[in-house]
Parts: sequence; structure tokens; C-alpha cells
Amino acid sequence: MDVKDSNGTLLAEGDSVTLIKDLKVKGSSLTLKRGTVVKNIRLTNSGGEIEGRAGGSTMVLKTEFLKKA
Repeated sequence: MDVKDSNGTLLAEGDSVTLIKDLKVKGSSLTLKRGTVVKNIRLTNSGGEIEGRAGGSTMVLKTEFLKKA
């Protein structure tokens, strides 16, 4: 399965990505700011989502809000 960022660039395990939009985290008062770098991502079974550590915890992020760093 091919996983692509918001620009259409292919993503792979271990890549780094940058947020292109401020994102509010559900269930928390935390907001991830635009420009935050998420390093060493992991691909999930869903083509539109990746898993990575941001804001001190591991979370699933939608690829439509990311670009490859």
C-alpha cells in the first residue's frame, strides 16, 4: 500500500514529516503547532494515517496534514 503526504510524496517507515496545520489533540488540551517535526514515523494499515511521537506521546496522524521533511 502506498502512503502519500499532502503533496503526493511517498512516505516510508522511519521518515520525518512536518505538520502543515495546527492540530488539536482529541481528549487533551494539547495543540500541535504548524511546523512541528515528527521523526521516525511508522505506517499503519490505513493508507491515510501514520503513527509517530509528537507532543511527548505516540499518536496517529492523518497524512493530509503532513508533508515530508
